Amino acid sequence: MAALGVPLVVTAMPEFAMFAIGAGAAALASVLRVGTVAQFVVFLAVSVLLVVFVRPLAMRSLRGRPQVRMGIEALTGATALVLEQVDEHGGRIKLQGEVWSARSLDPGQVFAPGQQVNVAQIDGATAIVL
Repeated sequence: MAALGVPLVVTAMPEFAMFAIGAGAAALASVLRVGTVAQFVVFLAVSVLLVVFVRPLAMRSLRGRPQVRMGIEALTGATALVLEQVDEHGGRIKLQGEVWSARSLDPGQVFAPGQQVNVAQIDGATAIVL
């Protein structure tokens, strides 16, 4: 049963957890002094039932979750505070508690310190703002 936990952690496939539960049910059957063939049948039945009925429910609930944006994707669209004047050549902003170099998306647009800006995209270590 514990041997099925290793592939579960390594591959993150929930089916291995279902097989581990099936192995646990077979172990419980062995405690009840059921024969080897019956233990295998218990393992097989519990594992198959879990895969057939529980897996689709779990997959459906995972599909319904909103995707968590991470990294650069999470910064795009965020609001930042201008620390040093930002223009098409550069400047500094405070974005999610960190100081970033920034430049304006539109040439000729200038943002003064204290102004709120929106991050349009991230280009390397520079935030492009509007």
